[in-house]
Amino acid sequence: MLLVDTSAWVEVFRRNPLITLDDIAADRDHIATCLPVIQEVLQGFGDERAFRIAQTAMYALPCVEGPLGRTIIDSAVDLFRRARRAGVTVRSGTDCLVAACAVRHGLTVVHSDRDYRHLARIAPLQQVDLAPLLARRRKAAAKRS
Repeated sequence: MLLVDTSAWVEVFRRNPLITLDDIAADRDHIATCLPVIQEVLQGFGDERAFRIAQTAMYALPCVEGPLGRTIIDSAVDLFRRARRAGVTVRSGTDCLVAACAVRHGLTVVHSDRDYRHLARIAPLQQVDLAPLLARRRKAAAKRS
């Protein structure tokens, strides 16, 4: 199962997306989410119609750790503190929360956010970085323009 991070959803929901859900998962039934991702994704929409479409889509996904409990919060805090002690700067506490959800449920985080690469160095986090794919597609799009 894949836990798609906000950084990947942002790319999917763009007006002219470089990636689609089909690029992320061959089977959409293998996509899950968590409440912090839903919050981050939905708070980014300005257009009301697009917001409603995204809201329906996000809440249709299987959601892990809802509601959030102390155990998962403590796990996220531990990840953040372990990273800091290891000399790794994690820019977002929310990324630690998403990573803690993924680790606890054996999910792979799909992202384009360097925090997850760093967190995978200090925790048993499975992750797939979309940044190289996005860079190739941006380069190809620039050549076509």
